[in-house]
Amino acid sequence: MNKQKEVFAILAILLICKLNVFAQVTKTPTKPNILIILADDMGYSDIGCYGGEIHTPNIDRLAANGVKFSQMYNTSKCFPTRATLLTGVYYQRTNPNFQNTATLGEVLRLAGYHTLWSGKQHAEFNPVTRGFDRYYGMIGGCENHFNPSTEAAPGQPIPAYKIAGNHWSLDEKGVPEKSNYIPQDSKFYDTDAFTDRALSWLEEYKKDDKPFLLYMAYTAPHWPLHAWPEDIAKYKGVYDGGYEPIRLARYKRQVELGLVDPKTTPLPPMEIGETKPTWENLSPEERKLEATRMEVYAAMVDRLDQNIGRLLKRLEEQGKLENTLILFLSDNGACATDPKVDHVDLTAPFGSVASYVSYGQNWATVSDTPLRKWKTTSHEGGISTPLIVHWPAAIKPKSTWISDPVHLVDIMPTILSVSGAKFPGESKEANIHSTDGVSLLPATKGQKIDRNNPLFYQFAKGAAIREGQWKLVRLGPTWELYDLANDRSETNNLVSKRPEIAQKMEAQWLAWWKDCTGNEWTGKAPKEVKD
Repeated sequence: MNKQKEVFAILAILLICKLNVFAQVTKTPTKPNILIILADDMGYSDIGCYGGEIHTPNIDRLAANGVKFSQMYNTSKCFPTRATLLTGVYYQRTNPNFQNTATLGEVLRLAGYHTLWSGKQHAEFNPVTRGFDRYYGMIGGCENHFNPSTEAAPGQPIPAYKIAGNHWSLDEKGVPEKSNYIPQDSKFYDTDAFTDRALSWLEEYKKDDKPFLLYMAYTAPHWPLHAWPEDIAKYKGVYDGGYEPIRLARYKRQVELGLVDPKTTPLPPMEIGETKPTWENLSPEERKLEATRMEVYAAMVDRLDQNIGRLLKRLEEQGKLENTLILFLSDNGACATDPKVDHVDLTAPFGSVASYVSYGQNWATVSDTPLRKWKTTSHEGGISTPLIVHWPAAIKPKSTWISDPVHLVDIMPTILSVSGAKFPGESKEANIHSTDGVSLLPATKGQKIDRNNPLFYQFAKGAAIREGQWKLVRLGPTWELYDLANDRSETNNLVSKRPEIAQKMEAQWLAWWKDCTGNEWTGKAPKEVKD
């Protein structure tokens, strides 16, 4: 009898051990922290892992240890991209106040997350009124990176100009009339300041059991071109050879990386700006100035990468990097336009506080290698962005590229799927539309994305629809049709050869427009926000 009891006891112990092991294996993983890093006006090929010569080791590290998307799409403009990213719906369903939407902050805070936002808010409200616990940064479109205050810093000239309605804020629900939250000294640079604030929050909450959403909405490398002298010095002479040698070198690296197939994505002829002739037709002085523009631009991207490195280091130190879902992307293609401002000091060195320049269409074309057009257009150069997803706890690194066409509308569904958050969270908006996208999680695991609808685009004179391999796009009244599976660089317009496809897709685009806006398309785009 005693032996029988001993056997039963041993079996019971073994059963308990087995159940404990099973419970550990099947235990629901801890909710991930979420870090979204958004660059401003950065082109498709600027970072190293997408072919660029700019030094971006921290972003490249995320790519090497995560997954990379070759066909991620934005809205071609700053403010609609930010609205779409934060709400999961096409911007055409909402407005600058994010009306009739739920934000990531409103969704994740109700799911037990700290919700933190540092950087640019290109809308008309303070993020702390829409689900974010903390906010630091600029409410507006763009700024002087060294001196965004409405007043001159000691020892500095006044800002090149003031943008009406732009303000800086720290947490307060009301937007202050004066920039009281900007250190007025010669060591201020907004890319660094945004990161400093985020690091202070990570320290404040480091012992907290709650996961966090940290949205880093950087303003680099949006004009004006401003960078620290030591960063600019790294690129001295790199661009002295001109536009086309840099563009060709980027293209060759993209082919080597497997990002570009030269059979389906040939490098199209360079689109030379009307006010910037070919490199050969520039004078030596003009060439020097043009090279300097790109040196400063590269320095801005370099400094952005340095600050991403600071964030990664802090997460590593806190033991949180493994279970942090990181998404890195840009808000639109490279910017080909020059700022129209008053009170610019034309004698100020490029990159300094009193200068206010951009790098122009020719360098923007280089930034978007090998794609056509730029920011504000719906051609590939306007709407394509790098997308890197890094989450060691759940996503295995892939050396190959994920080629599924994906869109900003997919960010909200992805975060809902990994966080367990319920949409629309705590949003008090009326008539909230369901999200327009799908989760990207299957794609990160090598599975196909279950998308039933085309992808849609519209900004100003540009519009497009992408369904499978086909893309219908226009810049003005005339549609063009491209087979992106065989022509990613949009060089062979098939609209006259396949009119039935074009007609079908145009009807789909018109139906989407009416569904989003409630109105028929009139042929004229609505007035847009300026930046």
